[in-house]
Amino acid sequence: MFIKTGRLLAVAAITLTAIPAFAQDLRYAHVGAEGDIQTRYAAEAAEEIAAATDGALTVQVFPASQLGGVSEMVGGVQMGSIQMGHHDFASLAQMVPDVSVFNAPFIYRDGAHALAATDPATSPALQQINEQLVEQGGVRIIGRIYRGARHISSNFEVKSPDDLAGKPFRAVPLDLWVSMVTGFGATPTPVEVAELPTALMTGLVVGQENPLTMITSNSLHEVQSHVAMTGHMQSVLAVFINESVWQGLSEENRAQITEVLDAKAEESLVWAQESEAELVAELTEKGMTVVTEEDGLDIDAFRERVLAQINGDFPSYQPYIEQIMAIE
Repeated sequence: MFIKTGRLLAVAAITLTAIPAFAQDLRYAHVGAEGDIQTRYAAEAAEEIAAATDGALTVQVFPASQLGGVSEMVGGVQMGSIQMGHHDFASLAQMVPDVSVFNAPFIYRDGAHALAATDPATSPALQQINEQLVEQGGVRIIGRIYRGARHISSNFEVKSPDDLAGKPFRAVPLDLWVSMVTGFGATPTPVEVAELPTALMTGLVVGQENPLTMITSNSLHEVQSHVAMTGHMQSVLAVFINESVWQGLSEENRAQITEVLDAKAEESLVWAQESEAELVAELTEKGMTVVTEEDGLDIDAFRERVLAQINGDFPSYQPYIEQIMAIE
């Protein structure tokens, strides 16, 4: 009996040593649907953070607006009831308006440039914005996700801004998107992503813009007929954390999280680049008509009108845009 009890105690001791003395759980929220690059990023990052920290940190991911829409999610991270989240940089504009510059259309050369310009460790523009976010909002950007170029989908062929003149078009409920959609020539109509399929089906809006991954993962081919390959934005999302939570982590854990998120950012670029041709083929097979420059799509007209609108609405962006453009 004594030997048996001793063996049980030994087993218990082994089990206990495999569990960290203190494990902290981080709630990570986002609005992405299953199948989107951002959803894969968050799920894999959560697993890799737990592994990198030997279980000292666990990350519980809440996708698909489970903890609320964009405003609720950002507000939750700011208050600390949600520890981490990700969304477009412009979702943080309620704290620092100029953070939206990182989502501005037609400012990145390609996806690699977008990731370099949004690297928290090396981008001068982002470092300046991050200081303001920490001071004014208690939130810090610690990573980024590349989702691919954003394109226009609609219920009719779109080749120039004239085709969208006066038509209700979905805008992300953020000032930058309202300005951009105005530059498209359309009438901005804010719609949360969870409500988008219904809004398109009912005609509340006749079009929207997003990466192809989002168009497929949300089955928008069922309510849209055309995709115009405008590539007006390089879609890059900010990964952010409550500043008090971040400072409460050990320096080692912060470094481990940063290393994981940096690696996942580079992986997200590869995912997006590899998937675009496949997604075009998939959407075509599902009945959508893909419109390119070869078909008469006038990207220069979109660029000219959108940039004119953005420059007029957000003159304070200019110094940051110059820094972004200078990044190799």
